[in-house]
Amino acid sequence: MSKKNPQVNNPYDHSDLPKAKNIFVYSYRCFMKIFAIVVFGVGAMFLAIFVFPFIRLFAGKKKDFGIVARAYVSHTFRIFLTWLHYFDTSLRKVDDVEFYKNIHSKVIISNHPSLLDFVYIMSLVPNSTCIVRGGLTKTPLAGVIKQAYITNTTEFDDVLVECKKLIDKGCNVIIFPEGTRTPRKGHNNYKKGAARIALYCNCDVQPILIGGSDKYGLGKNDPLWSFNPVEHYLYDFKHLPVIETSEYKDLPEAIAAKRLTDKMEEVIRTAAKEYNQNPASKTVNNY
Repeated sequence: MSKKNPQVNNPYDHSDLPKAKNIFVYSYRCFMKIFAIVVFGVGAMFLAIFVFPFIRLFAGKKKDFGIVARAYVSHTFRIFLTWLHYFDTSLRKVDDVEFYKNIHSKVIISNHPSLLDFVYIMSLVPNSTCIVRGGLTKTPLAGVIKQAYITNTTEFDDVLVECKKLIDKGCNVIIFPEGTRTPRKGHNNYKKGAARIALYCNCDVQPILIGGSDKYGLGKNDPLWSFNPVEHYLYDFKHLPVIETSEYKDLPEAIAAKRLTDKMEEVIRTAAKEYNQNPASKTVNNY
């Protein structure tokens, strides 16, 4: 499979999207999106300042602070997403909720169309950590990220060690192999980090496809005052067959990482192509 990105002048271009039919509904959803971002940031600071210290105090040595903290974050994410649904902003479709709850000791990979991808996956898979962008430590999310998650600015050898500790405890590691949000047109090449972590941790890879409606407004380079002009945000989650790493273990490290990365990219892109060929799967209700 070719790894080259198709020649696209602006892969994040949204000029082909239709115009909003109802400017009042569109404005309401733009406002609610911005308000939700503020609520999310304030909530993260509240967790870091007031909730996490109590978790450290009462968890003691009996339980791992990170596991308890991330489980609590997952619960608050579910509340946050329910709130978004209630205010007619974001909807969710899941092929099998119980399946996600029962994922253990896996590297979870996914495409990355929007800002909410991590929030949704964490709400579905509570026993997970995530490798997040280091720049987020300079935002209101810093307190939560520094205490409970792994940043991509951490030395990679340290990342490997930390991931193995967590996976050996039954936790999962969520990684977006593109390293940035998936463009609206074309694609980003996959990085080898997820494959290297899976091989080092001796665990399998669980691919997830995020489908649904266009996430304009939450994609890379989208204006703050923007939203899908004709639909809600629909997040449609499809779990794909597990990628076993056993067939790559006898290969030299660099070759194994390259082939496993290619396999992950092939699985996600094939599923996305099949999904996108069915227009009905991507729509919600027009307004």
